[in-house]
Amino acid sequence: MEKIIQITAGRGPAECTWVVAQVLKKVLDEAQEQGLEATLLQREVGQENGTVETATISVKGTNAEKFANSWIGTIQWIGQSQFRKMHKRKNWFIGIFEIEAQKNASISENDIQYQAMRSSGAGGQHVNKVSSAIRATHIPTGIAVVSMDSRSQHQNKKLATERLLKKLEGETLQQLKNHVGKQWENQLNIQRGNPVRVFSGSDFKKNKVEKSYKGTRQQLKTDLRNESN
Repeated sequence: MEKIIQITAGRGPAECTWVVAQVLKKVLDEAQEQGLEATLLQREVGQENGTVETATISVKGTNAEKFANSWIGTIQWIGQSQFRKMHKRKNWFIGIFEIEAQKNASISENDIQYQAMRSSGAGGQHVNKVSSAIRATHIPTGIAVVSMDSRSQHQNKKLATERLLKKLEGETLQQLKNHVGKQWENQLNIQRGNPVRVFSGSDFKKNKVEKSYKGTRQQLKTDLRNESN
């Protein structure tokens, strides 16, 4: 079982990137304590020393899903800004999201099916009588290309393979762009309130998550108004 999660500050200020860095440490330590294999796949450092804008982690193991679900959601830190000592805001929020694992981009020769076919168009009697053209199909995706450039079936097979690999490379690149786009969208979707975990103080001590947040709604509204400050 593998789960991939992303820890992100979204468009939050430097304080949020500090929180991301602290949460990253907590996630890695907790995964190790539970006997899970945690691998840091990506990390984008923040503008301040010791801060992280986003981090993506792969978690593998029997309880990987349960572990990931225990972190996914909004994370709250209650404390004084590490960078603006006079700043009034005391509540800072980051998000943790699940990222869909990307498929292995490697292509096996066994995944390509070749089919001989007659060439069409001008070319004389040879192309009318000999099946020299080649259709190459990538079985897992169904993507296919045809080569009829040469009278040699062997050469057409080589050309078809090259074209198919190039086309698959283009498809993989597009999937990667979509994947990155999804990650960026996640950064914009951080929801405040009802955090799955709460930490406080410069030592980043874990707090018990309260079931009701009626007493803190006004504080949250104040934080939102101060977001641009």
